[in-house]
Amino acid sequence: MLSLIVFLPVIAGLIILAVPSSQKQIIRIVSLLAAVVQMVLAVMIWRGYDPSLAGITAMAGGMPEGSFQFIERLPWISLDLGNMGSMNIEYFLGVDGLSITMVILTALVSTIGVLSSWTIKKQVKGYFLLYNLLATAMMGCFVALDFFLFYVFWELMLLPMYFLIGIWGGPNREYAAIKFFLYTLFGSVFMLLVMIGLYFSVIDPLTGNHTFSLVAMASQENYIKDAILGPDNAMWRYVAFIVLFIGFAIKVPMFPFHTWLPDAHVEAPTPISVILAGVLLKLGTYGMMRINFPLFPEVFQASMYVIGVFGAINIIYGAFCALAQQDLKKMVAYSSISHMGYVLLGLAAANSEGMTGALYQMFNHGTITAMLFLLVGVIYDRAHTRQIDKFGGLASYMPVYAGIVTVAWFASLGLPGLSGFISEAFVFVGAFSSETTRYIAMVSVLGIVFGAAYLLWSLQRMFLGKRKDDAAYDLVTGPDGQEQIHFHDWNG
Repeated sequence: MLSLIVFLPVIAGLIILAVPSSQKQIIRIVSLLAAVVQMVLAVMIWRGYDPSLAGITAMAGGMPEGSFQFIERLPWISLDLGNMGSMNIEYFLGVDGLSITMVILTALVSTIGVLSSWTIKKQVKGYFLLYNLLATAMMGCFVALDFFLFYVFWELMLLPMYFLIGIWGGPNREYAAIKFFLYTLFGSVFMLLVMIGLYFSVIDPLTGNHTFSLVAMASQENYIKDAILGPDNAMWRYVAFIVLFIGFAIKVPMFPFHTWLPDAHVEAPTPISVILAGVLLKLGTYGMMRINFPLFPEVFQASMYVIGVFGAINIIYGAFCALAQQDLKKMVAYSSISHMGYVLLGLAAANSEGMTGALYQMFNHGTITAMLFLLVGVIYDRAHTRQIDKFGGLASYMPVYAGIVTVAWFASLGLPGLSGFISEAFVFVGAFSSETTRYIAMVSVLGIVFGAAYLLWSLQRMFLGKRKDDAAYDLVTGPDGQEQIHFHDWNG
């Protein structure tokens, strides 16, 4: 089941390869069918998953294999390294309470991304080939339980995302694509070094050989006593934790590694912004919960306060940056930086409430921010500008659109009754319950106030009041004598 949900987009890509480039509608339909079937499979996995057997295992001091379900484990690659022994890489997949949530999110956002890609006109075949490859890489990261396999999927995401931004993006797409690629590759190099160090430090109790299994790595009993990353080598374990944490923090993105995100979002086409914010950012915090914290639990316990501080910086700094933006898409991008800070704060609390809130925030932010970027894309496709001050009074002429935007904005700021609220509530309950993060949480609460400020202020400027003289739309009288809104290409 997991292999099918991972590689179904690749199968769709192979079918697309056989379709002539001129048959654009067939290419779109094949991609949509693959995404819909992937969504159905995700629901089937969720329905077949027994939550009584496992919960969020990342902070349980390890990851017992019994806590995972739908396991697929086969020998994959075996290499003879001479005096160093052999390298044994497994095809090891499985899901638990953490990854099943991300599987559903990935399938949902991927389907939305295909639907929002329907208007792509440029090199449609190449676009959907890369899109399907990206969908496979994302899903693979969330179900891989072999570190090497996880790393393969992690690196596989770079190539399609680089080209999807660099070819189908905005005017500065090459700069944004290269910046995204270099930042992520920088973190991946460090991840590779830690992965190799862990491999030669861990013995699989079942085979007696070195292993890349994340399940085996999460048990301190499986480490060689004198190994470089063994439990007695505290200094190198601290170094490995920090290096690995930076690799995941870049993807979050955590301050000060956040600068690639606004550029990538602004230049990426709308569907890719949806994927980037809805799924890719979650891979950073997922990597922390799946790999960083359970593999180095003693270092994590010593680093909780620092992680909480960086979470608070993300929340406040991201909100202030969003408040200063005139570009609507850039405002939403900085809001993502702020909201991912809540995930870091929940993780730093290191209790069930905080961890649950972090997981909820990952899922809910993925759906909310996908909605936000789609709504920005709707107005940009018509007006060809995202400058907030080039609108005004839109609610009088686009009441349905204004109503949907209002719901999305309120969900993002955490209005009770909407999904964003329960995530932040759990995060703050967990953070206030922990002595380590209690005072950090008091400061972080200001992020809710600033979040309401930039969201409501942008709502007021765009949709309330009167139409501005230099607005990106005109009012014309229709055949029935009623005023109609007419967008034009505003070029500044």
